[in-house]
Amino acid sequence: MKGSFYTGKYRNVFAELGYSQEEIEHKIQDAFQTIFYGSEEERFYHPTEDGMGYMEDTGNHDVRTEGMSYGMMMCVQMNRKEEFDRIWKWSKTHMYMTEGENAGYFAWSCQTNGEKNAWGPAPDGEEYYAMALFFASHRWGDGEGIFNYSQEARNLLHDCVHKGENPGTGQPMWDPQNKLIRFITNCDFSDPSYHLPHFYDLFGLWANEEDRAFWKEAAQASREYLHRACHPVTGLSAEYANYDGSPRITPPEQFGGRHDWFYSDAYRTAANIGMDYSWFGVDEWQCENADKIQRFFCETEGGRTDGVYLIDGTPVENIKALHPVAIVATNAEASLAARGPYAEECVRKFWNTPLRTGDRRYYDNCLYFFALLALSGNYRVW
Repeated sequence: MKGSFYTGKYRNVFAELGYSQEEIEHKIQDAFQTIFYGSEEERFYHPTEDGMGYMEDTGNHDVRTEGMSYGMMMCVQMNRKEEFDRIWKWSKTHMYMTEGENAGYFAWSCQTNGEKNAWGPAPDGEEYYAMALFFASHRWGDGEGIFNYSQEARNLLHDCVHKGENPGTGQPMWDPQNKLIRFITNCDFSDPSYHLPHFYDLFGLWANEEDRAFWKEAAQASREYLHRACHPVTGLSAEYANYDGSPRITPPEQFGGRHDWFYSDAYRTAANIGMDYSWFGVDEWQCENADKIQRFFCETEGGRTDGVYLIDGTPVENIKALHPVAIVATNAEASLAARGPYAEECVRKFWNTPLRTGDRRYYDNCLYFFALLALSGNYRVW
């Protein structure tokens, strides 16, 4: 298959299944309105009086680079420049670090008043910031200062690759030898759900010229890595994984608990595989793996989406998923690559699932909205 990047055509899976364009458009607009301007119990975007705005992680009551960069991607896909610029200004004002070894990166967590909770970055935020900024540049044009979107993206990606080349300048976000994204800069393992080869191929076109070969190699390395990180039977990946793809076992006191299983972070891997195949269509393994994931949930688990599992599918007793709606959304988004008998079932289940409410709605609804965009042909390369 030739992906959308080459053809300019984006699959509308909802329309393929018989939903009307009016229904589809209403569902997308309603979800955006709810996330950004719904009631206090629904929204998690908050504009502020100083021309800024933030996306709140409602489960942890903080602001994370993950959510801020996700919000920017939502806005550029929806052609919402005002909200995009507000989120970006908040990020640069409160999260961007100008001193110390992490200068040039963004603090991964802040309080809602802008005070930093940490002085370290999380690479999944940086890669989404860079991609959203490039898309903004191409869709709206570059402005002045921090709104010179393409320059901001290139500067960020330069640091992601070149930090550490001089003493005292911190660490790069991608391992210089194997070209794999790190979970955090000062570690020697990865997070399979951070791997976005469809972004890296585009960075290979738009980053600083001297870095473009690196990003092309990173895209290939990420695709190969996911082959190792996803289980050969279930297709599931762990939250954290070693460079050889095996689940990473970390000490209980590190990183807030266990991460060698299929849990919150890991749900995104299915969505990312679907998106990479949709945009570029260069790895047929992705179709096979998407089928395996959908078969596991639809057949082995009988449609259940609230469990916690080892990557071989063994259930973890007495623990339930924190984000069951996110599983439904990402399993549906995998249908962009899936060719098996469960692709339609997963998409229809997602269509009939409402946005999540309550304290944990932030993560679920971010992934929900991306799935809406992707399955309607509205998650595009700009």
